[in-house]
Formats: sequence, structure tokens, C-alpha cells
Amino acid sequence: MPELTAAYRQTAGSSRAAMGDGSAEGLVFERISHTYVAANGSTPVLDDVSFSVGPGQVACVVGPSGCGKSTLLSLAAGLMRPTSGVTRWRGKPVEPGTNPDLGMAFQQPGLFPWMTVRQNVAVGLTTRGAARSDARRQADEMLATVGLTGFGDAYPNQLSGGMAQRVGIARALALRPKLLLMDEPFASVDAFTRLKLQAEFKALLKLDRPTVLFVTHDVSEAILLGDIIVVMSARPAKVEKIIPIERGDRDRAGPGYARKMTEALRALGVETDLSHD
Repeated sequence: MPELTAAYRQTAGSSRAAMGDGSAEGLVFERISHTYVAANGSTPVLDDVSFSVGPGQVACVVGPSGCGKSTLLSLAAGLMRPTSGVTRWRGKPVEPGTNPDLGMAFQQPGLFPWMTVRQNVAVGLTTRGAARSDARRQADEMLATVGLTGFGDAYPNQLSGGMAQRVGIARALALRPKLLLMDEPFASVDAFTRLKLQAEFKALLKLDRPTVLFVTHDVSEAILLGDIIVVMSARPAKVEKIIPIERGDRDRAGPGYARKMTEALRALGVETDLSHD
């Protein structure tokens, strides 16, 4: 990963200082149940789900397809209200509407094809009222941070999949979010690019230290990136287990990694050779 810019380090330090505002809580899901209702019937998705993600912590959510992982992201973003229970951010119930603390990145980067790379990164800043010159400067700083210096005037169709994903992440981080919601952001790239993006993303998180809710199907990715892994059951989903991850557990060649992998897979109902003593 390219050396992080001095300007980004300075603004990151300011962001960390701003988080010291007495907020004791990060993101909290309190007894959340949710049912989708349609003309042909109702589908219960979440059932009495409770867990919290502390300030500056990364929680990776894993579970079977359709168990409500993306629903948790929508609740955290204020895009919907739960059928019952409360979602809290920094001690206050999450309400529908624009949350100035929020940044989001998805499996597909969702870039606007008619905008340049720089304009795509800056779009959230300008939407929030930043002057165009400031937005351009911050976008260029963020592009340098994710290794895309010189690509500001390119268009999305001129980028590789990994480069486009970097732009999507840069757009989310350019807002200096205190709450970052990630929906399988590395799932659509090849394995080698995914490993590089994971390492780069981990380094970026050390600067602003946002609270992160990260949905993934990849247990290995969850161990690498997460401070905790939230294992969900099949729908209607409950929290099957919460697994803490320490720094030493991230070494794929180490015993801690194998133990955490086994623990997570067992919680998911999967038995592999890793589970044999």
C-alpha cells in the first residue's frame, strides 16, 4: 500500500480527537426482531437479536444466506425501523434520515459512470455542502491514500474491478465517518485483489478508527478484519455466538487462527478437518 499522505494523517488525528466527546456507546442492537410483510405473506428475518459494537471496534457479521445480515445494515443506517426492539447509535435511537456520522460501501462499488473517479469520491462531500475546491482536494488526498494517484480524471469504465472497489471505499472514507457500514465490499474481486484490499482497508481503519459493521460470508476475512465476529443462525436469525478476535489470531499460520476458524465454523454448523484434535 502506498505511504499514507501527511494531510490524511493530520485530519485523521482531528477525527479521533472529535470522538472523545463522552459517547459511551457505539452501535447497539437491543432485542431486534424484524419481519418483512408482503401481499403474499410475511417473512420473519431477525428474532430477538442483541449485540453491541464499541466505539472504534470492527464487528464482522457472518451467517447463512438470507439470515438478515443486510437487514442489520439497513437498521443501522436508519433505512428502516425494526418490527420490535431498538437500534442505538452513540446512545440515541437510530431514526430514518441522513446520519452525518454514516459512511457505506457495498459489494458493487456503485460508481456513477458519467462522473470521473474524483467526482465519484467527492460526491458525498459536495452533497453535504463542502465547497467544490475543498471536495476536490479531499478526494485527491483520499485517492492517494488508496493508491489511485493519477486516476482522478479517469472514468469508472477505465478501471479494473479492484480499482473500482478502491474508489467505492475511498468515497465512503472521504466523509470521515464515525459509523462505517460494509456489505461484502470485497466479494466481487479476484482472490489476490481481495487479499490486497483487506490489508489496505485494515491499515486505513487505524487512522480514523470508525465503528464498523462489516457483513461477509468469508470467515477468514472476518478473522483478519474483525475485533469480534457475530455469528448468526439461519432465518429467523438469532445471535448464535460472539467470538472475540485478538491480534495474534490473525496470523493464518498460527494456532490462534486455526482455533478461531474452528470456533466460527462450529457455530455455523460446519465441521471440517480443522475441528479434529
